Amino acid sequence: MTIQERIKELRKNMLGLSMEAFGEKLGVQRSAVNRWEKGVNNIPESMLKAICREYHVNYFWLTEGDGEPFVDLPETTLDELCVEYELDEYEKSIIFEYLKLSKEERSVIKKYISNIKKEH
Repeated sequence: MTIQERIKELRKNMLGLSMEAFGEKLGVQRSAVNRWEKGVNNIPESMLKAICREYHVNYFWLTEGDGEPFVDLPETTLDELCVEYELDEYEKSIIFEYLKLSKEERSVIKKYISNIKKEH
């Protein structure tokens, strides 16, 4: 399987995302994703790393086909933080859900919390 095929497999079958939704989280348009999947354009290294970061993908699986598609690093890191700060499962779930939001969605929440702080 080529890197182009792995990106399409990841996007379509593993994540269930349209080209538009997949690209949106990466800051690129649908047409860029389409060109990657068809092999028209090479995928920049920075974009490969962005795919891995945003979708918790194993870099070696994406680039070489080695290992499992997904990594558990973010959850493991979150578990470590929960122990360090004595967070319960509910607090952990709040943080985990926040981390899954897009940058724009997180911005809305930050603005809301900032407004609450100003009122008190």
